[in-house]
Amino acid sequence: MTRLFGFGSGRVRAALPRFFLWLLAMLLIGGIIHIFVVLTVPGHVRAKAFAELRQLGPDRVFHVLPPITGGAELAPMLDPAMRHAVCWFRLEDGPLSLAANVDSPFWSMALFNGRGEVVYSLNNRTSGSGALAMLVLTSSQLSILRENPPENLDEMIVIETDQNEGFALLRAFVPDAAAEPVLADELGAAKCVDFSTPEK
Repeated sequence: MTRLFGFGSGRVRAALPRFFLWLLAMLLIGGIIHIFVVLTVPGHVRAKAFAELRQLGPDRVFHVLPPITGGAELAPMLDPAMRHAVCWFRLEDGPLSLAANVDSPFWSMALFNGRGEVVYSLNNRTSGSGALAMLVLTSSQLSILRENPPENLDEMIVIETDQNEGFALLRAFVPDAAAEPVLADELGAAKCVDFSTPEK
């Protein structure tokens, strides 16, 4: 009996380290999965929310979003002190021309890819002008454009990107209630249109 008991307890002692190693491994794997979910879920939620903005209307048109109110945001991370307009585009349809003239103490334009990640951004303090003139295109489209550039190309901010699909978000700070409808009209008048490349 003593011999059998001793043999059994030895097996238990040998199994305990393996059990703790498996437990530690499972805890580590669980921790990694938890961190992955925490880091990726917000991005998926943001991309899904911005994708739903496509229901506002056709591509290559700026759609003015309603004022931001608590609990009624159409997309995440929109500032309630701003008015916003969004324009979806696919560069496979050709280069994109963006133009706006917004009379606000602060405005900004940001380009996002289809996942809701910022590709490029600027504002009226970094653009050097109160007006915006931007050209967004792929590398191949830029190569064609360089063969016969338009006369006003040097007046435009040229953005070369490998992101074929995305959206432009134009926003303007609203200093007071009286300025709100004026800014909404200016955002609605902003251009998000085709840019025809010159013929060879």
